[in-house]
Amino acid sequence: MTQWLSDRIESFADRPCFIHQEQTHSYGDLASEIRKIEQTLEKSDIREGDLVLLKADYSLQSVATLLALFNLRVIVAPATALSSSEIASRISAANLKWQVSLRGKNLEILATTNADPTHSLVASLQEQKHPGLILFSSGSTGKPKAMVHDANHLLKSFEKKRTRRLSILIFLLFDHIGGLNTLFNGLASGAKIIIPESRNPHKVARAIQAHAVKLLPASPTFLNLLILSGACEAHDLSSLRFVTYGTEPMPESLLKRLKHTLPHTKFIQTFGTSETGISQTISRASDSTQIKIEDPNTEYKIVDGELWLRSDNQILGYLNHEMSQFTEDGWFKTGDSVLESNDGYLTIVGRREDIINVGGEKVTPSEVENILLEIPEVADCLVYGEDNAITGQNVAAQIVPHERTDLNALKRKIKNHCRKSLNHFKVPARILFPEAELFGKRFKKTRKPIKENDD
Repeated sequence: MTQWLSDRIESFADRPCFIHQEQTHSYGDLASEIRKIEQTLEKSDIREGDLVLLKADYSLQSVATLLALFNLRVIVAPATALSSSEIASRISAANLKWQVSLRGKNLEILATTNADPTHSLVASLQEQKHPGLILFSSGSTGKPKAMVHDANHLLKSFEKKRTRRLSILIFLLFDHIGGLNTLFNGLASGAKIIIPESRNPHKVARAIQAHAVKLLPASPTFLNLLILSGACEAHDLSSLRFVTYGTEPMPESLLKRLKHTLPHTKFIQTFGTSETGISQTISRASDSTQIKIEDPNTEYKIVDGELWLRSDNQILGYLNHEMSQFTEDGWFKTGDSVLESNDGYLTIVGRREDIINVGGEKVTPSEVENILLEIPEVADCLVYGEDNAITGQNVAAQIVPHERTDLNALKRKIKNHCRKSLNHFKVPARILFPEAELFGKRFKKTRKPIKENDD
């Protein structure tokens, strides 16, 4: 960990740092816990430059362990909400030498069976005596990619954050660039960080009410669940001043519902990638999905409708994947389709790989989803392409209806509404009502068709 962050944590000693499981821990407690875990690590066989998987979710101990490992100049791969097979896959993919887990307040340190060959990216960090951070892609389109950040460099970008007495609920996962961005932002500014009991909408809403949370970073999928679950009505969320959202496109119809439900809250769209970090953005308005990227550490350009980024905080490279998404001069091809207005605002349309080709006509799933969510009986939806022998693909929609809905009548209503609002080739050819949820454990939708039942 860079010295400035250690000094800042020490300077905030009397401030509340984490509220977790009804206990309040100060920044002084965090500093003490870091020193305690450093002593434990010094007695172990973990050494500077080793590759370590940290299996944990947010807590005083897990954050202290992460920062203590950085202080030891270790290369850390956080892992949250993963099965044992997924853990094993990550250990193998990145040739991780150690697995560190939290058992209550105690560390469990286990050696893996890896031969531990040294990748050139790892060797570079070891030569510079810098800690590292390994993040994995979701793997929704194939094998998860292991991305290597220089942790010193990434943390340095938070040094100029001004001190704020802000209460933040941390929601995005401990091994997600958005979650770590929230964590490092909070620590650098001396914020009070609320760790909810779970990511259940009612538990999150209860924590917001109990601790007068002012900032909630979340995904559009979770924000929709917050409304659908009744959590917004069951709990007082009037303390919320800001909600930031990203990780997937926000349907305009959902944003309008959110603004109606939380009229005094400012909604801000963020944008970032695991490869380039989270960029500073400005939203045109609280009810608009248009943003400007205004970040001194990030450049952007649009090439054939695709957003390209070049960031001071981008990864050193992948441990297990080729670098074709990066150009020779450092531009990262995000894979996101965007539209740019005359005054420089961007609309994130969706992933290029998700575009549906119906007989040569292009269909953006988010456009169809936005129309579907206008229908009161539709609680949630997922649009994707299905193979078709004649047109190449057609549009399919999985629908989560509100309770006590006649599914046959709803199917007819969906067809009629879409025909009025969309070109004929964009109207879903198949409408399904799956029993499974439309999102994964990271509260983000995937365009992979889920096994479902027809009506």
